[in-house]
Parts: sequence; C-alpha cells; structure tokens
Amino acid sequence: MTPAQRKAVVAGSIGNAVEWVDWAVYTTFSSIFAGQFFPSHDQTANLLSTLVVFAVGFVMRPIGGAVLGALGDKYGRKKSMTLTIALMAGASLVVAVCPSYGVIGVAAPVILVLARLVQGFSAGGEFGSSSAFLIESAAPRRRAFAGSWQQVSVGAGTLIASLMGFILTSTLDDDALHTWGWRVAFAVGGLLGLVGLWLRMSVEETEAFKRVAADGRKRPNALRTMLVEHPRAALRVVGITIAGTLIYYVWVSYMPSYAHVTTGIPLSRALLANTIALVVFLVLLPFGGLLSDRIGRKPTLTAFAVGFLVLSWPLFHLVSGGFWSLLAVELIGVVLIVGYSANCAVVMAEQFPPEVRTTGIGLPYALAVAIFGGTAPYVTTWLSTSGHRDLVWIYVAVAALIGVAVYLTMPETKGKDIS
Repeated sequence: MTPAQRKAVVAGSIGNAVEWVDWAVYTTFSSIFAGQFFPSHDQTANLLSTLVVFAVGFVMRPIGGAVLGALGDKYGRKKSMTLTIALMAGASLVVAVCPSYGVIGVAAPVILVLARLVQGFSAGGEFGSSSAFLIESAAPRRRAFAGSWQQVSVGAGTLIASLMGFILTSTLDDDALHTWGWRVAFAVGGLLGLVGLWLRMSVEETEAFKRVAADGRKRPNALRTMLVEHPRAALRVVGITIAGTLIYYVWVSYMPSYAHVTTGIPLSRALLANTIALVVFLVLLPFGGLLSDRIGRKPTLTAFAVGFLVLSWPLFHLVSGGFWSLLAVELIGVVLIVGYSANCAVVMAEQFPPEVRTTGIGLPYALAVAIFGGTAPYVTTWLSTSGHRDLVWIYVAVAALIGVAVYLTMPETKGKDIS
C-alpha cells in the first residue's frame, strides 16, 4: 500500500471508531440507565424496555443505508461519512443531557427513542460509506486487509465504550452511577465525535469515485439501479450478514449484560472480560484480513460459521458465573468472529460496481442488521429470563447454519476487478 493509501485507511478507521463509540455506549450502559427513562420498579422490565429502544434504532438503519448510501454514490464517500458522524455525535449528546422520567415524565423515553432513531439512521449509512471508502482506498491485493480496519474501528469503538463502562462501574458507587455516571459516557462519546468529524473533513475522496464522476457513470438514482440491476448481489449481502451480525451482537456487544443478568456475575467483572476479549479481537482482525487476501473469502467465512455451529452449545454452558469461564467463552467466540468481521466489508464491496457500491453495501446490510442484529439482545434476554436459557445456544446455532449454507454456495471474489 502506498503512503496515500495508508493515510486514507488510518483516517477512515479512526473516524469510524469514534462513530461506533456512540453506538456501543447504549448497550454497555443499558442495564444502568434503564430506570432513568422508564417508570417500572422491575429491573428486568426496565432493561427489556431499553432493549426495545435499542431495536427501534435498528428500524432506521435500512432507511439510513438507502438515503445516505445514495448520497455517497452521488456526491462522494467523504460527504456521506461526514454527515453520518455529525448525526451520531449530536444524538449522543442529546441523551447525555436528557432529563430523567422523574423530571419530565413520558418526554424522557420519547427523547431517548428519537435520539436512537437518529443514531440508527446514521449507523445505516456509516457501514456502506466507510466500507466503500476503505476498499476503494486499498491496493488490489490488500483489500481484505484494508477492509478489516473497518471492523477494527468498530471493535475499537466498542472497546472504548466497554472500557468506560469498566472504569465508571469500578470507581463510582451505585447511586452516582445510576444518577449521573452513565451520562459521562454519552457525553464523552459525543465530544469524541468532533474529533472524528475533523478527521473525515481532512481526507481526500477515493479515486474510484472520482473516475465514476469523470467518466459520467454516476446514476441519477443509485438505489433503483442497485435493486433493478444487482438484485442477486443485494440478496447475497443479506445472506452474508445474517450469521455475522446476530452472533457479533450477542458475543461482542451484549455478552456482559447477558452474563450479569443470567448468572449474577458483577457487571464490572463481566465488562473486564469483554474488554480483554475485544483487545484480542482487534489484534487478530488485520491478520484475518491478510489470511483472506491469501486464501480467499469463502474459506475464512465458512470457518467462522462452522465453528459456531459446532461450539454454540458448549460455549453457552460455560457461562456459569465465574470470571475465567466467561473470559474463555468470550475469547473463543471472538477468534471465530474474526473469520466474518475481517471479510464483511471487502466481500460486500466486491459484489457491486463503484457507481452503486455504497448503496449496494448499505441498504441490504442494514436490513439484515435491523432484523437479526437489532433484535438479538432482546431475544437473548427474553429467553434467558423467561426460563428458556437452554434455547439461546440454538438461536445462535441456527444463524450459524444459515451462514454455512450461504458461504459455501457464494462465488469467490478474491482478485475480482472492482473498478
């Protein structure tokens, strides 16, 4: 990769990490601020209510994928990415300063829902824009490596949110944590958004988009063109995403809260295990990208899905309440997830030509994430708190089985000309 390509990957990754800090803070602190926005005295009911809002945010992701994706294909990846981070950070700051239910009544959950809808809209456009930007900025033989940094930055954002959770839960007493401590995390995430906004404004547009514009290949309606001319590629993106997004959200985003609610392990200990696993995950992701660039997308994706199909049952039965067993479960899971996360940006970008690439990645991916990722924490919590904890592993295994079928039957795109 040339110095200019490396600079683009670094700048794009840092901006993306900041974007996902704001998104991940919600799930990290959901069990803490639930009582601030909902009136029930039942802790589980409050948590389920906040997870419904979490899922509602995903409803906006397909809309964001379509609207912001079309903007990225018409006006450029840079402008689309700048808009997404401004929306995400602004919504995070609104949540940080929003009064509680006890102060303004039903307006509190309404504001929370509206803020989460804005964040969902932003997140829907973020994946397509940042993935297209990173892949188009890469050398042809290093596309998976460059694309893996999209997920490195997502994981880094989740790690920062998890680390803030660990610090705040370890240093504040319960009263301070539940009244104002969680607001600190949202405020920090929002302020970091200003840094990400500056970074994104400083990068150059990709050469692939410049060529499309210069050659007159831009389409007046990228969304329509994608749906009419590339329907099979769009459906393939949905299929690629199902197993990856469901398992990612269960393992990486929600496992600490799941373990805390179902086994009683202190949340601070669960978050520490999650933080350690995330560090390992981030270190391994670029190597997963390099492996994909060497042996292909299909073998590495299939290894991820087969691993969870075989290991879901034993792994969930190891979540027994102890720190070390939880850490082992998280580590095994993230090693397997590398097979998906190192590939997802590149394999989706390789399905489409550049004139519809941002929309082609963003909308189908966001639809799959909304249906399967956004509901995963709620379904997992409902199963585990209603006497059906033993069914959670089946939920994950079925998703993995779908992944095996999709990955084994899709065409290999390593080495494909994407210009």
